[in-house]
Amino acid sequence: MTGSEIIPLLPYEPPFLFVDDLTDIQEYQITGNYRFREDEYFYRGHFKDAPVTPGVILVECMAQIGLVCHGLFLLNKAQKPLPSVVAFTAADVDFLIPVYPGEKVEVKSQLIYFRMGKIKSQIILTNASGVACRGELSGMLRS
Repeated sequence: MTGSEIIPLLPYEPPFLFVDDLTDIQEYQITGNYRFREDEYFYRGHFKDAPVTPGVILVECMAQIGLVCHGLFLLNKAQKPLPSVVAFTAADVDFLIPVYPGEKVEVKSQLIYFRMGKIKSQIILTNASGVACRGELSGMLRS
């Protein structure tokens, strides 16, 4: 299953889809990217006259690529039904540098485990300046 096959299966659509491309998909890791467009809805109020990408949106981008896209790939590989429920369950993330409007980010995820519909990964989000945030995220994919 390729990135172009996985992205249409995601249970998100604009303005809440934060995956442009998946560049590397393997059993234990996945890499993808997203460009935060300058007209994204959340920049209007975060922050007034000095927009920066909210941390919760960065975590969502990490989860969409590192958990959901990877989980869909792994379910397909195991010939399991695709999920009817995708639930983000936990995050422990450190924020190191800001991500500004117009910046492209890369998300790299290293699988910790995927079993019984639960997935946990170590995920790093970088921009042109370096590591913007990193941490462990968990979720559930249930059919």
